[in-house]
Amino acid sequence: MAGALNMPAPGTPPGTTARPAHDRPAHGGPAHGGPARPARVAVVGGGPGGLYTAALLKRRAPDRRVTLWERTPFDRTFGFGVVLSDETLGGIEHADPAVHDALRRNFVRWNDVDVVHRGTRHTCEGHGFAALARKHLLEILHTRCHDLGVDLRPHTEAPPVERLARTHDLVVAADGVHSATRETYARVFRPQVTTHRCRYLWLATDFAFDAFRFEIAETEHGVMQLHGYPYAHPSPGPHPSTGPAGTPDRSGASTVIVEMREEVWRAAGFDRVPPRESVERCAEIFADALGGRPLRSDDPAWTTFRTVVNERWSHGNVVLLGDAAHTAHFSVGSGTKLAVEDALALTACLEEQPDLRAALTAYEEERKPVVASTQRAARASLEWFENLALYVDQPPRRFAFNLLTRSRRVTHDNLRLRDARFTGGVEREFGCPPGTPPMFTPLRLRGLTLRNRVVVSPMDLYSAADGVPGDLHLVHLGARALGGAGLVMTEMVCVSPEGRITPGCAGLYTGRQAEAWRRITRFVHERAPGTAIGVQLGHSGRKGSTRLMWEGMDEPLPDGNWPLVAASPLPYKPGSQVPRELGRARLTDLRHQFAAAAGRAARAGFDLLELHCAHGYLLSGFLSPLTNRRTDAYGGPLERRLRFPLEVFDAVRAVWPEERPMTVRISATDWADGGTTAEDAVEIARAFAAHGADAIDVSTGQVVADEEPEYGRSYQTPFADRIRHEARVPVIAVGAISSWDDVNSLLLAGRADLCALARPHLYDPHWTLHAAAEQGYDGPGAVWPAPYRAGSRPPRTGRADAPKQRLTLES
Repeated sequence: MAGALNMPAPGTPPGTTARPAHDRPAHGGPAHGGPARPARVAVVGGGPGGLYTAALLKRRAPDRRVTLWERTPFDRTFGFGVVLSDETLGGIEHADPAVHDALRRNFVRWNDVDVVHRGTRHTCEGHGFAALARKHLLEILHTRCHDLGVDLRPHTEAPPVERLARTHDLVVAADGVHSATRETYARVFRPQVTTHRCRYLWLATDFAFDAFRFEIAETEHGVMQLHGYPYAHPSPGPHPSTGPAGTPDRSGASTVIVEMREEVWRAAGFDRVPPRESVERCAEIFADALGGRPLRSDDPAWTTFRTVVNERWSHGNVVLLGDAAHTAHFSVGSGTKLAVEDALALTACLEEQPDLRAALTAYEEERKPVVASTQRAARASLEWFENLALYVDQPPRRFAFNLLTRSRRVTHDNLRLRDARFTGGVEREFGCPPGTPPMFTPLRLRGLTLRNRVVVSPMDLYSAADGVPGDLHLVHLGARALGGAGLVMTEMVCVSPEGRITPGCAGLYTGRQAEAWRRITRFVHERAPGTAIGVQLGHSGRKGSTRLMWEGMDEPLPDGNWPLVAASPLPYKPGSQVPRELGRARLTDLRHQFAAAAGRAARAGFDLLELHCAHGYLLSGFLSPLTNRRTDAYGGPLERRLRFPLEVFDAVRAVWPEERPMTVRISATDWADGGTTAEDAVEIARAFAAHGADAIDVSTGQVVADEEPEYGRSYQTPFADRIRHEARVPVIAVGAISSWDDVNSLLLAGRADLCALARPHLYDPHWTLHAAAEQGYDGPGAVWPAPYRAGSRPPRTGRADAPKQRLTLES
């Protein structure tokens, strides 16, 4: 499959594949509670995962009876070439050198990735792939099973799994994405199968590409893409440039996958033409990539990819393996690679553990995190290709970088290690001065120029007294401003006493509060010149009158509660206070409160103002259909739900100085059925941009208590990416962005204009300056404050014979 492209670069921390067999501890003691080294094993499914499991089990115990059923002949297979990683091959080598040697003799290896877009080809080197024909792989494994004495039963339907479970010590279900075993025990395994938006056709061509090739075709019907890679070397000696259609010639062979969204597939008429005509039309569309050669297919059926996830992988003595347990989109992870790693892990756990139950538990515990990580990367890659039309207007080199980093496994830093020439070209196209990482390029919003692209995200301190920020706010914001970020944001600052989340929330509804904020902005401007400070204005709505976070987040106060208001009289969660629905007069009062707070913020010296329309607070409550059940002009369809937040924005913009920028934070999804969708988020962003918003700060969730977020690294950035490209407005990306490499990657790919980080700045107030030092950058985007310059280089760990240095106060 096409998956090794998004494997980590050399030097990436371990944990992305199964432990090689030689790294495992010696196996455990005598079996009890069921044999961990089963004597009778049934394997259902003769794909690579099933065959390799059977071979390993028989090799480890020659007297073991292993029977494998496969309902199709062994020489019939779906797909043409498969890709395996070096780490997977290492596990194979130590588990069974004979299989490894046979694979090695058949592998095609290459290092380059070609991305062809709008007639321009960009090549990125240093990746490293190994592929071979899927039929050759099956032949190697079939031969190995035969030599070891596995009872192979091709073209034979396996007996019902319930019967196999009674007559065998272990049943390995490797029966694929449509697994009958999984369906038989669906109540136990609890599978979730998701069907996606693209159709694809698995093909081959009889010549070897010289690189892993991605090619984009913009047709009258929509965007289509080709994924291609070689899997067979050209034969030696003279040969024709092409062979008869459907017959391999001596020019080698490549897998070709043609993919497009369902609506493009239908518009192009692929749903109405015979399968063979689909193959011919694909060859015409991608004639340049193929050099005019034909395509062929064993079974030219258009397929919709299905992601399979199972809550459990084993039941009694039955265990799932490979596509029966999980699938990962071909653009990132090979199903064959994952199945082979499953086989390595399962057979080793059976040797290591004292009984079968412990072995199957250990197998799940080892493989599930690895597979989940691969599936997250695969989901990101799959969705990138589903939304490919968003990116086709990017400059070709930047488009290529975006494609290569789509899964978030390949990043700016490891691409720079692989191919500095390619990455340097992308940086120049982005506008990086020589030697400047992308995160340290400036950005201008109205009259404000930010010296770098790092934002200290708003973080509630819950430490104000009567809404007045104190010394902790000065130290917190001041320290992070000294730490080098381009923009430091306050916590949500409330526009009224009733608009606070907790009694410890800060406000801007009195002159005393404004003066306290003035003290903080003055410190930032005087002591951290070049760092801007922004204020986030908001109102808690139905999520107010609660305890301090560390005393019980979102829990009502035990006493001293104040009345709440919201778009609709819906409590945040059971036991929460029921808010009062806002009437026309109260809506007018609230607009005035926001405008008055904005005026105080301007006089307090803030450089930027953000309107908080996210996380279920008052204005967010109007935007979400889950929290806005109004029947008047402020409820119903999205354009009416937007009305009050836009009125507030206009009121604030009217008093906020023209030269100072305004941003809006939104929740781009509620992570709940019936809530705000990604499509809604684009329209919300467009509306605020049309009213004068200079950027959209794209967060998600926290709107309803029963949300189900899909957490993961940079998990919110796809929403920012989509808004940036569809609404054509600058965006601030947030959400589990934790490394400077992630920041550089997101910026350079065009997925964000600014990156906001919270927890990294709690851990390290000087995160930005340390990021500069670690990248060897000391330019204007990261200036150390004069008193701190002596610490701008990490301390050396001197040798015993190093000359002693006299330390002085000045040093």
